[in-house]
Amino acid sequence: MLDSILKNKLQSRIRSYIWIVIIGLFLSGVTAFPIETELTVLINHLPYQTPELKQWLNKVYQAVSVTNTKYPFLSYGTDWLAFAHIMLAMLFVGPLKKPVKNIWVIELGVIAAVCIFPLAFIAGAVRGIPLFWTMIDCSFGVVTLLLLIPCYLDIKRLEKLT
Repeated sequence: MLDSILKNKLQSRIRSYIWIVIIGLFLSGVTAFPIETELTVLINHLPYQTPELKQWLNKVYQAVSVTNTKYPFLSYGTDWLAFAHIMLAMLFVGPLKKPVKNIWVIELGVIAAVCIFPLAFIAGAVRGIPLFWTMIDCSFGVVTLLLLIPCYLDIKRLEKLT
């Protein structure tokens, strides 16, 4: 009886963690398609902007706008990035249905989240990304780890109960 209650509680928590990851990945993907429009809205409607943020967003907008005008095919790379995020979201459906069997997806997610940090700091420095934006990028890794590590531990607990 207690095992059944604990099992249900663990499964519910695991599903919650995974749904948040799925929704986050899906939204990250979908929002990568209209990047120029989103930058316009962000620049014009963000209630609080530091001078550094405003300057950075304007610089990014100019780069995207000029690139889309002169070389629209380069945005095809962003389309593939968006597609990859959506496909990664779908990958997490496996552990949503059968968490113990598909724990490897959670492990892959943890590895990917950890790898965000060296990528952000190395590629960010090479590409001239401001440190504050690198930290924003790293926040995705932090949030993902805060979701997937407890999820992993709960799956391990669930495994012991089954």
